[in-house]
Parts: sequence; structure tokens; C-alpha cells
Amino acid sequence: MNLYAINAGNLKLDGGAMFGVVPKSIWQKTNPADPNNMIDLSTRCLLIEDGSRLILIDNGMGNKQSEKFFGYYHLWGDFTLDSSLKTHGFHRDDITDVFLTHLHFDHCGGSIQWNNNKTSYEPAFKNAHFWSNKDHWLWATQPNKREKASFLKENIVPIEESGQLKFMTLPESDILKNSELHFDVFFANGHTDKQMIPLINFKGKTIAFMADLLPTVGHLPLPYVMGYDTRPLLTLDEKEKFLNLAADNNYYLFLEHDAHNEIITVKNTEKGVKLNSTYTTKDLFN
Repeated sequence: MNLYAINAGNLKLDGGAMFGVVPKSIWQKTNPADPNNMIDLSTRCLLIEDGSRLILIDNGMGNKQSEKFFGYYHLWGDFTLDSSLKTHGFHRDDITDVFLTHLHFDHCGGSIQWNNNKTSYEPAFKNAHFWSNKDHWLWATQPNKREKASFLKENIVPIEESGQLKFMTLPESDILKNSELHFDVFFANGHTDKQMIPLINFKGKTIAFMADLLPTVGHLPLPYVMGYDTRPLLTLDEKEKFLNLAADNNYYLFLEHDAHNEIITVKNTEKGVKLNSTYTTKDLFN
């Protein structure tokens, strides 16, 4: 098995929205803001090469939205999903499975693209199955008013229409073993209903793809919860449970949205779970 970090692009979001009730005087110490209060973020995806399987976890915002839409997110840098795949010798047509942690546009927008003459949409990964779960799919296709702007029909409906959609099976436990995809999944409901956090066993290490359960290193303190979360008190409990699990078992936490820190470990202290070490993907994957 081989793992590769795939950067699908960088963006900026309002720091206050990213840290909820935490004052700027505190969060700017770890996530400095520009004059417009925007902080650097990434859409760092994970590619798993396992025999004949090539599994991509999340795929960024894509490129089919309007210039006005992207203007809200202040794109920066030269990274694209295609160029990042090419760096590692792959093409999107090589992908066999696209695992979607959840269906917010910055995680699944790259799933669907315009056709050649821009008259309709088509899957951007023509040879892949797209993995979600039934509960989250229902949540996203019948969105509440708070999340409606994040669940874009053009990112979601064409996946089902393509016939390439598959659902994970949800057990009673928070953590399941899914032998078909070869990794465990932790289900988190605070950010959005049934967000999936994959845990991959790689060379004796557990790599946890943190999605929006832990967007950046700056979000390690339990009360540092995004304003985007639908159930912030539940996020707080889920973070505590997961971070204790990560500290006790020495998980390596792969950060999707931290533009400057790729992978971290955490440790237990008298004041709770704290940052232990930071790593680059080259440190661990090569």
C-alpha cells in the first residue's frame, strides 16, 4: 500500500467563522488572519494505492462553479487536483473509488464536472464508485436551511444519476471495520450528520483523515469549534472522544484544511490533549 497527499487547491475563509465563539485575539496566534480577517486553508485530499484499487478521499471544490462563486473563497496558490495527481504519476481516470467524508461543496465539488460543451454535468472520475452513507445522503439531499448553501445539487444529484453511487453500511458502533474499502470509519455528527472519518492502517501506523472534525492544528482545544457546525456541543464531545483515542493509540492525524501543517500527533497532558509532533507527508509516506 502507498499513500499520497493530493492538494486540490487552497482557499481562504473568515477566521471568525472557522473558530466560532473563540475571540480573534486567541485564534490568530495559530491561524493568523489577513487584513480582511481571512485565514489560509487547504483542501488536502488523500490517495490510497492498494493493489488494483486507487481510492481518493475527498476531492476539493472542483472547477465548475462561477467566477463569482470562487471569488467568495479567495483561491490562492498553484495547486490543482489534476496537477497533484500527475505529480505522483496518476490521472483521474485511474481512480477506482472516491470516498466522500461528507457532501459539503469543499469536500465533494470535484466529483462532478461540466461535459465538453457545458450543457450538462458528468462524473469527473468516470471509472470510480462514489462512497457515501444513506443517512448523510438523505441529510444532504433534503438540506436544512443552515447547511443548504453548502449542499449544492450540482455536486450531489449527478453522482446518483450516474449509477456510480454506493453506500457504506452503518453499524451501531461509532467505529466499524469495512473490509471492502480496507479501513475503519469513525462517524461524527456535530459538524454535519454522519460525517465519516477514515482510519487507515499504513505500515503499522494509523492514519486518521480528519476532514472537518479537526480542520487545523489551531482547532485542537476542545471549545474551538467552527461556526459552521450544526451541533457544536456534540462536536466538542466527539473531538474529546476522538482526540483521547488518538493520544492513547498514537494516531497520525492527516489535516485536510490546515494549509501549513499536514500531519500531527497528539499527547495526553494534565491540561488535556495537546499537540505532540508535526510531520510532512514526505516524512511518513515515502
